[in-house]
Amino acid sequence: MSTSSPWAETDGLERPHAAAITAPQGFRAAGVHAGIRKKRLDLALLVSGGETSAAAVFTRNLAAAAPVLVSREHLRLSGGRARAVLVNAGNANACTGEPGLEAARRSVTAVAELLSLPVEQVLVASTGVIGQPLPLPRLLRALPHAVRALARSGGADAATAILTTDLREKEWVQRVRGKNGNYTLGGMAKGSGMIHPDMATTLAFVTTDAAVPAALLQDCLRRATDASFNRISVDGDTSTNDTIAVLANGASGVAVDPALPASVAAFEAALTEVLIELGKLVVRDGEGATKLIEVCVSGARDEGEALQVARTIAGSPLVKTAMHGADANWGRVVAAACRAGVALDPERLRVAFGDVVVLRPGFVARFSEAAARRALSREEVTLHIDLGLGGATAKTWTCDLSAGYVEINASYRT
Repeated sequence: MSTSSPWAETDGLERPHAAAITAPQGFRAAGVHAGIRKKRLDLALLVSGGETSAAAVFTRNLAAAAPVLVSREHLRLSGGRARAVLVNAGNANACTGEPGLEAARRSVTAVAELLSLPVEQVLVASTGVIGQPLPLPRLLRALPHAVRALARSGGADAATAILTTDLREKEWVQRVRGKNGNYTLGGMAKGSGMIHPDMATTLAFVTTDAAVPAALLQDCLRRATDASFNRISVDGDTSTNDTIAVLANGASGVAVDPALPASVAAFEAALTEVLIELGKLVVRDGEGATKLIEVCVSGARDEGEALQVARTIAGSPLVKTAMHGADANWGRVVAAACRAGVALDPERLRVAFGDVVVLRPGFVARFSEAAARRALSREEVTLHIDLGLGGATAKTWTCDLSAGYVEINASYRT
């Protein structure tokens, strides 16, 4: 996989069981069982050697969880520096008030003491059930074990330890070959339900051994998130704990120079690619999902309108259930597009499922039902709608909606 940038070539490798988060030089990780969950690994620790720039984007949900509040504060206090990230699964530490904030602060203080780091250079994230006290004593007892287990080979366990209802780990590695040297980005994510990002609905972490100034890293992350995690949806719900964090330690000896636009463009393209691929893995693993659906809107007046239509279609329960049943019900797509708040002419619309055109301008709907069903029966489906208004395009990614989603979420706490 490559970018069009003349500055670098990027290779994306999906590695479901490899140590992607520690693929860049200078990073170690661990995943251990703290007893927050009954049996599975549930506590991950990621650590960088040397000075490390950091950036993050967080949920806009007004009920932001304690770890979100603490991590925001630490990035502000450190001026965009972080050397460690602590993540627990099984408990969101959200809607827990002052005791939750104290638990989050005590956990990062313990990490800082064990690693001899300034406490403001430790970030924290949590995922799991909302409204339950974090079992802090169990977490604190497990931390020394996590520190002892830190290794470059520990990335795979870390990627497992952050999961909740996920069925599989989500990892991606991106390598950049540039004129002034090579560097690597590695990412891991979790997410299966409550996925409809408004910043990001998931936990995702990216490391790189490139040197990137903190302010530039933050700018690149915001744009990359808008092009990736802010364009995925499983169920239309956003989480209280959403966090995407990026750490850049410069261990490769390669610097991303803000004064060289091509250098910045290559890094941002690679970061965007990592987040897109992680986001697609999240959607593919959506609760009860059987299909990954790419919604491609073209023919819009501008990208904003194209994205607005794409997001509306991707979030439509009726479209998603039709995709699950491989029902070529183009009317649901048209109805969703025409309630998106964009000025459209319905008679200009063109709709295709895969390579099968099911609707042409003027409401001409002559197509093979069998061919359309075959296109919609694949594990990856492209839904394309052309608005006939201009030259702008946008993509989003979603999944089908099955009875499995209801079964999982009807008994989530039990």
